[in-house]
Amino acid sequence: MQLFSSGILSLGGCIMYLILTGNVALCILNYHTHNNEAQIIGRLYDYHLLDMVELGIDDCQLIETFKNQKIAAGIKPCLLFAGEPFNSSSEYQRLKNLLVDFFRGEEITGLRLAGLEHVISFTAAEGKIFMRSYRILTKKSGAKTPRVDLEEIGPRMDFSLRRTKLASDDLFKTSCKKPRQIKPKTVKNIKKDALGTTTGRIHLGKQDLSKLQVKRMKGLRKVKSGKKTSKGPKNPASI
Repeated sequence: MQLFSSGILSLGGCIMYLILTGNVALCILNYHTHNNEAQIIGRLYDYHLLDMVELGIDDCQLIETFKNQKIAAGIKPCLLFAGEPFNSSSEYQRLKNLLVDFFRGEEITGLRLAGLEHVISFTAAEGKIFMRSYRILTKKSGAKTPRVDLEEIGPRMDFSLRRTKLASDDLFKTSCKKPRQIKPKTVKNIKKDALGTTTGRIHLGKQDLSKLQVKRMKGLRKVKSGKKTSKGPKNPASI
């Protein structure tokens, strides 16, 4: 199956047609022949093919083969890359960057320790890439930091890097540039919460609370000087 030479992966091929009509930035294609099975991973930039990598599947164990507790859907995984090729080979470095785009999930500003439940590791050794998936187990250790154990939950896959179609260094550098975000004009003493409720703050001068007009009980009213408070017997000394 000559995918790279037959034009299926070219800009005019059916894969690019489906990608562009679906308006997606990442794609993955699994194909197999009589004795060959592989996955093709690609991504686009500015409606043009940026990177595309073919990974041969040498061994695969599905998630159903691991009879243990799984993690909930949508958990943001921790990505671990081990092996010298990820640091020395340009193709492996680009593959690492491509895998990070696939598995990074939603962007977040903070993460609590209990939210770390999933680890996906990629190990490059002996000309292959070993992908493993683990569930993080935190157990009591007698200290402030818990003891961490890893339990494999699948899937387990062994890849071999085959053909690649990578962008030039200049195009890749251009695609990594982040556009300047237009910051909204901030209004002093006015803010919005996550639900969109607007809250304002008003600053006042120092107030004289003694002049504040409030209704007071008769027993708390001030008595004017020279005015009798009650009628009682006259002082005998004045008679």
